[in-house]
Amino acid sequence: MCFLLALPCVVLSNMSLTDDKEKNIADTLVQGVDGSDEASVVVPARPQLHRKMKNRHIAMIGIGGVIGTGLFLGTATGLSNGGPVGLFLGYCTIGSLCFCVMISLGEMASLLPIPGAHITFSERFIDSSFSFTLGWMYWYSWAILLPAEISAAAVLINYWNKTINDAVWISIFLIVVVAINSMGPGVYGEVEFIFCSIKIVTIVGLIILGIVLDLGGGPTHDRIGFRYWKHPAPFAQYYGIEGPKGRFFAFWAVLTQAAFSFTGTEIVAIAGAEVKNPRRNIPRAIRRVWIRICFIYIGGATIVSLLVPYTDYRLELGTGTAAASPFVIAIQTAGIKVLPSIINAVLVTSAWSAGNSDIYCSSRALFNGNAPKIFTKLTRHGLPWVAVLPSVGFGCLAYMSVSSGSNRVFGWLSEMTAIAGLGSWFCIAVTYLRFHKGLKAQGIERNSLPYRAPFQPYAAYYAAVLAFITILFSGWSVFLRDNWSTATFVTNYLPLGLFPVSYVLARLWKRKGPIKPEDMDFVSGIEEVLAASYDEPPPRNWVERIWGYLM
Repeated sequence: MCFLLALPCVVLSNMSLTDDKEKNIADTLVQGVDGSDEASVVVPARPQLHRKMKNRHIAMIGIGGVIGTGLFLGTATGLSNGGPVGLFLGYCTIGSLCFCVMISLGEMASLLPIPGAHITFSERFIDSSFSFTLGWMYWYSWAILLPAEISAAAVLINYWNKTINDAVWISIFLIVVVAINSMGPGVYGEVEFIFCSIKIVTIVGLIILGIVLDLGGGPTHDRIGFRYWKHPAPFAQYYGIEGPKGRFFAFWAVLTQAAFSFTGTEIVAIAGAEVKNPRRNIPRAIRRVWIRICFIYIGGATIVSLLVPYTDYRLELGTGTAAASPFVIAIQTAGIKVLPSIINAVLVTSAWSAGNSDIYCSSRALFNGNAPKIFTKLTRHGLPWVAVLPSVGFGCLAYMSVSSGSNRVFGWLSEMTAIAGLGSWFCIAVTYLRFHKGLKAQGIERNSLPYRAPFQPYAAYYAAVLAFITILFSGWSVFLRDNWSTATFVTNYLPLGLFPVSYVLARLWKRKGPIKPEDMDFVSGIEEVLAASYDEPPPRNWVERIWGYLM
């Protein structure tokens, strides 16, 4: 917990860069690391994405782009399984993992904000087979996430109306997110700016409201305090297992759900190839990651743990409505009449926004080059339209909820997404360790980078180990007596089994070994990045000064 509280101070104190350092790294890379006068930039043959996202777009996407049903709805499962302290510790653990992954990715993405982000980095710093495997797994994680968010949106709509078939709402949501993504990165950025603003204002409002209710400021004037951290118990006894073992299992059961909530934070790096002034905006967005982790996710989970007992029957997603959201439950318990419907409307827009980001990221994962070249086709507005189509097709999996139930489908897909997301985080950490080794081998000082992450390389080691352990034991509950579930086993361990198989097959096909540190490519694409970067005009008044600081 102390580690998380110290993040703001560490981030702000260790990640600044002067203009001289910026010039130094630019000169070093463009001239070549061997000191030669000729640039060794390799001009990419593929079509180039258009840099149409503005400063405020990437700033807001970096904070709230993928905040969705994992936080607003999925915390119900986390609280029910882990208890209040289990939920809090689980979110702190995955939050520390997310932070370490993001600072690792941020150091690479700030230097090279290019298409494919960590997928391209793994090709440059590990080998093409690893990149091939990561690229397809990353696309899979985002493609699966889309129907998860859409099916969750159907759950939310049922709060008001259960008479209309879920297929109608699923169709409406899909049409809207496809339409937004079909208009190019500029429109996507503008829509996400609006959606993210709504989400951030809502979660901040809910946290403030939660503090007021906890201190007895609600209509019932019931001062809750830490009551539910003591009674019924700080931890659930998972699956009825008594003692410390049951409490530890309860804590561990929260990790996968928490990982689903945090999944997608790397969208900042994916958008790096389409943002204006990337040298300024990418480091700024990375520095704000701690805001999302500490205040939004951990703060939100803490408020939930204070206001709702983990034994509340309404936490079961089987109810099929947004009444399962711990935030809505807390408001209803406090006796506030109108607010639940307002919050539910915001939750619907959150699911909509997250689905919007799902199509964006999955299509960019295909565009990076591991897929056939047909997926690199662009419209004149910079939209990789062919890459969008398969992602939209996966969204149709949400129609399974019509027969199986939205709540059950949401559970399946969220587990698959969480495991695939953790696998991507593991790969990002490993890629950074190779990146770090390559910098040393080629004599490039990390102090000269546009963004120098703290705690490295130890943070990357921590992220790799924790991500792998979490994946390995994600489906442990199926091995408990009389608790076997084929669906749970497959959704948790399918990505874990496919990754090594895909990597070995790719190595046999490509017949290329790992790249040596001294041969790693830190140069290709740097000229385009430098050409797209510029100094922002100085603020003319205090309003512009505040806006520039925030955005």
